[in-house]
Amino acid sequence: MSAARTATPPPPPPPSSSTGPEDSKDPTWSDLKPGDGVPTSSGGRLRKSGVYVLLSIGLLVMAAPFLWMGLSAFKTDRDLTASPPVWIPSEWTFEHFGELLDRLDVPLYFFNSLTVAVLVTASNLVFCSMLGYALAKLRFGGRNKVFALVLGALMVPGNLMLLPLFVLMSKLQLIDSYAGLMLPFAAQAFGVFLMRQFMQSIPDELLEAARIDGAREWYIFWRIAMPLVKPALATLSILIFLGSWNNFVWPLIATNDPEKYTLPVALATFATDPNQSDGSNGMLMVGSLLIILPVLLVFIVLQRHFTQGLATTGMK
Repeated sequence: MSAARTATPPPPPPPSSSTGPEDSKDPTWSDLKPGDGVPTSSGGRLRKSGVYVLLSIGLLVMAAPFLWMGLSAFKTDRDLTASPPVWIPSEWTFEHFGELLDRLDVPLYFFNSLTVAVLVTASNLVFCSMLGYALAKLRFGGRNKVFALVLGALMVPGNLMLLPLFVLMSKLQLIDSYAGLMLPFAAQAFGVFLMRQFMQSIPDELLEAARIDGAREWYIFWRIAMPLVKPALATLSILIFLGSWNNFVWPLIATNDPEKYTLPVALATFATDPNQSDGSNGMLMVGSLLIILPVLLVFIVLQRHFTQGLATTGMK
């Protein structure tokens, strides 16, 4: 009779020095070393605090003139001429607002500036986006030459074109008119360049699919391309509105009738007239405040789209 044998389990395999996918684990905070992006000392925090301090100082330096102007609009004449200068008004007053409205037809000039700025901005949004779409997404003869012409126009100083523009507007009998103030800036080279760069980020496959479905090019432009470039439109709106609202040299040249003056021209004319502006520093501060308020309002409304547009300019 044979004895029954019991089976013994094989010995476990020796631990392997190589780790497979099942042995790998995600790194923990204890596995990270200095220099891996984790601040291990107060040096990193001090450098970050220093950057914040420098940026805050730069912000104060840039905002100080605007802050002084805004506060001076509510100062009395005694505070305006005080030495040393007084930042916070000792007595808040609105008398300079009433004096400026009595001496200057602010509503008329404000309306002129707003009309020209809105029309110039709207025309640039339409024409620049149309040409930008054509240069970015359409194939036609001479496209590269047209784009080179746009780039060349960007290199020409604006003041160099004042005399030819004045002669042209004079020949067309558009001096002292809203059309004469608006038409020279209805489509600007910078706007065309900006919109072309954004239009290039639209996938060609999306437009081709719309064409296969039978959509016309005009429908593709308005219903597909334009909604995709809203950040660019917001960016262009702010920049064009700002430039048109603050434009001083061309309205000064192209208008002889005081009824067609824009607000910057009217305020500058008022400031240089000794019969009107004698001792009117407070009124000049009020007028300057009225000039910048619409621009600030537009920027606040479109700020989110503006920053997004600047961050994605030229991306493809």
